[in-house]
Amino acid sequence: MSRFERYAQGTPSYVELATPDQESAKAFYGPLFGWDLEDVPMGEMGTYVAVSKDGAAVAGITGQPPGVTDHPAWWAVYLTVDDVDAATAKVGPAGGRVDAEPFDVFDMGRMSAIADPTGARVNLWQPRSSIGTEIANEPGTLIWNEVITPDVPAATTFYADVLGVAWEDQPMEGGAAYTCLMVEDRQVGGAMAPPDDGIPPHWNVYFNVEDADATIARATELGGSVVAPAFDVPGVGRMAVLADPQGGMFNLMQNP
Repeated sequence: MSRFERYAQGTPSYVELATPDQESAKAFYGPLFGWDLEDVPMGEMGTYVAVSKDGAAVAGITGQPPGVTDHPAWWAVYLTVDDVDAATAKVGPAGGRVDAEPFDVFDMGRMSAIADPTGARVNLWQPRSSIGTEIANEPGTLIWNEVITPDVPAATTFYADVLGVAWEDQPMEGGAAYTCLMVEDRQVGGAMAPPDDGIPPHWNVYFNVEDADATIARATELGGSVVAPAFDVPGVGRMAVLADPQGGMFNLMQNP
């Protein structure tokens, strides 16, 4: 079992669903991935749903911020940083945008919300009592993240400047090279151009599953929809793109 106690700077370390209907999201994702769900009262900020498996943190489910309550659900990605104030200060000079200046999240950590020069939004997380995701790369947990952008060089240069990470082209069997996010000489994420026209820049979320086709069938039973049917990527695994009942899109990855 892949349990984590720390993440190096620049590593995707947490994902969080912002949804207009937390109860419906719980009814969908809980049985789909075998998640344990705990409502955490947050006072005036409503309720936060802490997602876990086998007693370890996996993800979160939150309501949507004011002003976007009619927006489809979306999965947000967090990247770990050693000093969120210092990293956020580099965003503007590197060509990005700061959507939320650094702020404390109780005693759990300190975060900011930013966008890279191509428009892909992501959060920066400086851990304190919470590192974010404690179990990953197992069925029902996060296994991969990637930035989808029409300008891969601009996006990768930005993250290198802000976070000090490296990028490496990875040849793909039968296709174009894939750009891998490298942290401490390990592949921890990726970057690629949108597969189709009209897809806005964003960070993708992949969940590991034992059987992609069976998970697709279960998702449709639970009210989800198939955005891209299951397909095989040589040397990587079997994948699919789904949407939850509130429109939140996510990817499945079945190991080869």
